[in-house]
Amino acid sequence: MTTTTQTEIEAAAFRQLIKHLQEHTEVQNIDLMNLAGFCRNCLAKWVAAAATEQAQTMDYDQAREFIYGMPYQDWKAQFQKEASTEALTQFDNKAS
Repeated sequence: MTTTTQTEIEAAAFRQLIKHLQEHTEVQNIDLMNLAGFCRNCLAKWVAAAATEQAQTMDYDQAREFIYGMPYQDWKAQFQKEASTEALTQFDNKAS
């Protein structure tokens, strides 16, 4: 497999992940963090860092809009639910 082909495959898989997360707004970021150790905001940070590595201008807010498919504040207002005490405790225990 060539490097170009591998990159194209990785990019296609990443686009599918983003689409999946955009379609499944019921999945909360804290649940992603507790289960997988990353969330949409982590992905946005990684995208912004990758853009910087490629000498492209993309700040964190632009990267979040790319990941969420809309401005973060809009997504938060429409889809973010209050985290349960259990989810917060689980998150805090992992962070310790």
